[in-house]
Amino acid sequence: MAAPSRSLILSTAMLQPRAETMDRSDLARALERLHPESWGWALACCGRDRELAEEALQSAYVRMLSARATWGGRSSLKTWVFGVIRLTAIEEMRRRRMRHARTVEEATAIAVADPAPGADAQTEWAERSAVLVAALDRVSARQREVLQLVFYHGMTIEEAAGVMRVSLGSARTHYDRGKKALAQLLIREHVR
Repeated sequence: MAAPSRSLILSTAMLQPRAETMDRSDLARALERLHPESWGWALACCGRDRELAEEALQSAYVRMLSARATWGGRSSLKTWVFGVIRLTAIEEMRRRRMRHARTVEEATAIAVADPAPGADAQTEWAERSAVLVAALDRVSARQREVLQLVFYHGMTIEEAAGVMRVSLGSARTHYDRGKKALAQLLIREHVR
């Protein structure tokens, strides 16, 4: 995941316009401001599969801008956007699995080399975060989601619960257990 090319400062007021005054152009501007974080969240929701994340994010934007997904103002705009991205990513992964199952049935699977860039192409940021990403991949999916939302996207646990569609108590439990599990994994990695 590439870091944003320029620093973005988003005020709460910019991300929480009133629902009844939000028109398509206001929403487009808000989505543009949220794009770096939305991209990171889409990557997380898609298991860091860049192609799938691009499809999911594009589909989520289309849903929001075409009013197939509407923000009712019951949560912050950011929470709503992240929820739409999460649900869209789930649908995209389901579609991909179904397509893959049909393809495997129709023909023999072909081994394809991993298209990920080699070590020489990785950025300094990616190298420093590799240990953290590996540790995050070893905690449960719910723990990983809540940690991603709270630490990477600056949400409260309550907002994360809204995005994940779980109770606040459940989100708190996943958050607490996830932090403890992640700390243990990072300590073990550091000792090596």
